[in-house]
Amino acid sequence: MLQGHERAITEVKYNREGDLIFSASKDKKPNVWWSANGERLGTFNGHNGSIWCMDVDWNTKFFMSGSGDNTLRLWDCQTGKEISQIQTNSSVRTCAFSFSANMAVYSTDKALGHQCEMFIIDTRNVDSMLAEGPAIIRIPINGPRISSILWGALDETIITGHEDDWKEAQLSKRPQVFDQRHAVQQRRYYVHHSVQGPHC
Repeated sequence: MLQGHERAITEVKYNREGDLIFSASKDKKPNVWWSANGERLGTFNGHNGSIWCMDVDWNTKFFMSGSGDNTLRLWDCQTGKEISQIQTNSSVRTCAFSFSANMAVYSTDKALGHQCEMFIIDTRNVDSMLAEGPAIIRIPINGPRISSILWGALDETIITGHEDDWKEAQLSKRPQVFDQRHAVQQRRYYVHHSVQGPHC
């Protein structure tokens, strides 16, 4: 049993190798643990609100977390140092690295007079993130907010889970274009599990 959080757990995730466990909760501090013996390696300190989502990239180089403090933060996995952050209009509810880790997707809450939105960012451009540069793609989401998100095969699609539905969206090869014509509508079932990512 791992004990390190003071409030309810919101997400638990292994890295690709399975030797590390990342945990997030409503107590503002994501933790990282050795999976073999449960030893806590450290925390990622900086958020001022509940942690709703997190992800670690394929090489366990970068860690990403989204919070109720209206920020998405990128961290160095080895040192725990914050690399950059993006300010948002509402809580960051979901986030995921692409398999290449060159891009990331995140979504914000439907709250405070703002609708849910999905953003795709270039994680290689840290200077742009520090300067709160524009997202590669920004999409308003109609209806229920996104509650889970993952990248599809070859980083060509993004699958989103909602309270009453799930959708798959095709990314165009042209930058700045998001082809919503491929969205799957009115499906009354869910993707429960994915070997390569979070479940919807």
